[in-house]
Amino acid sequence: MTDAIKAVLWDIDQTLLSTGGAGAVAWQRAFEELYGVEANIEEHTRSGMTDPEITEIIFKEVVGREGSPDERAAVVAKYLEYMPEAVAESKGYEVKPGIAEILPRLADAGIVQGLVTGNVEPAARIKLARGDLDKYFTFGGYGSDDRDRVKVTQHAIERGGEITGTPLDLAATIAVGDTPRDVSAGHGAGIRVVGVATGSYSLAEQREAGADWAIADVTEGFPI
Repeated sequence: MTDAIKAVLWDIDQTLLSTGGAGAVAWQRAFEELYGVEANIEEHTRSGMTDPEITEIIFKEVVGREGSPDERAAVVAKYLEYMPEAVAESKGYEVKPGIAEILPRLADAGIVQGLVTGNVEPAARIKLARGDLDKYFTFGGYGSDDRDRVKVTQHAIERGGEITGTPLDLAATIAVGDTPRDVSAGHGAGIRVVGVATGSYSLAEQREAGADWAIADVTEGFPI
């Protein structure tokens, strides 16, 4: 147990929850409607990528050209149109083990909680809402802020300071994520990281990535 931790920044996909592939469905529908292509997101991208990165990759590898900024923005807007239905109809949606218990526990303890996610902010909120998790997060860093996860994490830290009225102490702030990208992003922003094996990466891979804590899920070994 570490009493020094005062703020926790959470990744969403495969850390707080799984949408059961709803995001991929929404991307696929968006690209199909606008460009008539079959965009299999899981085939072309890797876990931990930001939404801007996903958009760029699908344009290059599926549409076959660079999309203009306006075209990429239009795809994201169409993706967001499809997201509520895709999340609502997903049979595989689940909140990860222990999350429904730890979020209120940390809130009651006065721990500041924010988001660090590659999702653009509206998509993040849609995903969280089905599991009634959005009420725990008043700020975050999002894929709509930057395509680089280190900068996304820095945005979250800055906004946490704005919400609390004083800059977050980096030594007292941790991130929680399920991919090596989450680990490197947290470290790049100067904070420690809990690597959870609730996604596609094992405990060994979390340790290899340099996670300060590597745990199966938040029910055991969480540092607060």
